[in-house]
Amino acid sequence: MVRALSLLFFFFLSLAAAAPAAAQSTARAVTGLGPRLDRAASDPAMRPLKTVIVARGGRVLAERGFRGHSPAESANIKSASKAIVSALVGIAIGKGLLEGPDQKIAPILKADLPETPDPRLNDITIGNLLSMQTGLDRMSGPNYGRWVSSRNWVRFALSQPFVDRPGGEMLYSTASTHLLSAILTRVGRRSTLALARDWLGPVEGFRIGAWEQDPQGIYLGGNQMAMSARSLLAFGELYRNGGKTAEGRQVVPGDWISQSWQHQTNSRFSGDEYGYGWFTRQIGGEQVHFAWGYGGQMLYIVPSLDLTVVMTSEESGPSARNGYRDLLHGLLADIIGAVRAA
Repeated sequence: MVRALSLLFFFFLSLAAAAPAAAQSTARAVTGLGPRLDRAASDPAMRPLKTVIVARGGRVLAERGFRGHSPAESANIKSASKAIVSALVGIAIGKGLLEGPDQKIAPILKADLPETPDPRLNDITIGNLLSMQTGLDRMSGPNYGRWVSSRNWVRFALSQPFVDRPGGEMLYSTASTHLLSAILTRVGRRSTLALARDWLGPVEGFRIGAWEQDPQGIYLGGNQMAMSARSLLAFGELYRNGGKTAEGRQVVPGDWISQSWQHQTNSRFSGDEYGYGWFTRQIGGEQVHFAWGYGGQMLYIVPSLDLTVVMTSEESGPSARNGYRDLLHGLLADIIGAVRAA
């Protein structure tokens, strides 16, 4: 079943990717930025790199597609989609559909709680799901396969043993974001995809293509989402602009942007600060907030420079473990240097 879902996902992904490969190479302003990106991509170690878009203050400075790829084609943004689910949670709170990060999840998901629930399930909050601090065993990494092979992903996630207390250390788990997708589906009375298309629809250029669903039809929170680099840039620009569209319409509450970037915990794998679906670290001498997906799907926001950068990559391996993620951070540092010097 999982294989069938994945094949279906990538069938639709391939259809979306057949979009015209225009704008393979355009650059404006910041002298030498485009060639700098070309040189970086020519490094054999950067072969997985597919696209880069650099924008400052809402204006595209450089856009590149490498080895036949285009910023207009769809890509599986993997866990970078967790930042989008976080945005939907913030909007739901702003609409009064959810109370806030301190709201307990058990009453919302009571139909899928175990028959004899661990009392600690009653302590898990919306905020714990957003910051990966539920205390439940992780459903990422080696456990991911058996989780998505289960008949009910929500129930399976809630049935896992506690390995820490709610609010304890960060336990990176896509199941946490999937529980948020289930919660959004229930309080919004529509699918997460329908909510995203409605609530984020005013953002020019934003579009979600294919997106995998669980056996109950709930869209997979935190993985298997198809978006183009340009669409991811449009979402990043929304956050850079305090939740407002270019026309000034408030789409994501401004205070939610701040909360999403506020330090809640630290990644056990990278040491980066983690908020609500976003990592934070210093790169190129600037504070950078970023969404990060497997293989090197990156959305960077540098508030001090009004800078938004998107990088998409082949899903060729775990980008942190093989060092590729650090190369992408290094490329961002180069971009920051070029922008700062302009």
